[in-house]
Amino acid sequence: MWRTGRGGAQVIRVVVVDDEPLVRSGLRAILGSAADIAVVADCGGAGAAETVARHRPDVLLLDIRMPDVDGLTVLAQVAARAPAPAVAMLTTFDAGEYVEAALTAGAAGFLMKNSSPEQLIHAVRVLAGGGRILAPEATAPVIGAYLASATTRDAARRVEALTERERHVLALVARGLSNRDIAGRLHLAHGTVKDHVSSVLAKLGGVNRVQAAVVADRAGMTDPPVRAR
Repeated sequence: MWRTGRGGAQVIRVVVVDDEPLVRSGLRAILGSAADIAVVADCGGAGAAETVARHRPDVLLLDIRMPDVDGLTVLAQVAARAPAPAVAMLTTFDAGEYVEAALTAGAAGFLMKNSSPEQLIHAVRVLAGGGRILAPEATAPVIGAYLASATTRDAARRVEALTERERHVLALVARGLSNRDIAGRLHLAHGTVKDHVSSVLAKLGGVNRVQAAVVADRAGMTDPPVRAR
């Protein structure tokens, strides 16, 4: 919720949390150049939760990597208190390892510190309006995580269509065993295993053995017992 400033204009209140004073100063200068944005406080990670509680900003710009208290910890502390501001995580590092954790913990945005002044100002306005924003560097990890999750769910559904025997065969295919090796492991005729493998590949969507191994891995399958009569 925006606050009313002088002259009745709506002003977005922002708190900046970063362990580097120079970065905080730069963000203050950039955001302060916008008539509808006011940086009401800035601090390092140690006092961040208390600063946010005291100033009740609309938007919190929060560094992820800080030596005293990391950004994900601060995010959890802030999210536990109501009303919580819209939080955008800031970083100069590769975003991949943090994006999913930050968004899951309640962050509404993910921005790079090398964003242009125009991008930062736009991001703050979007966040204050209840929107979400992701820097291009953060988009790929988010999409990748979603696709991996969707692939895993799809793999599990496809594996459910297999018989118990076919699941045993698939698990051994995933370990790189040939049809002849699978026949010896399961005490089956070579021709029978060949038929099982063909059925498995068809039920999994016409995949090849390599793709079938990926499906098995996604579905969390393990090596079946040697006994499978």
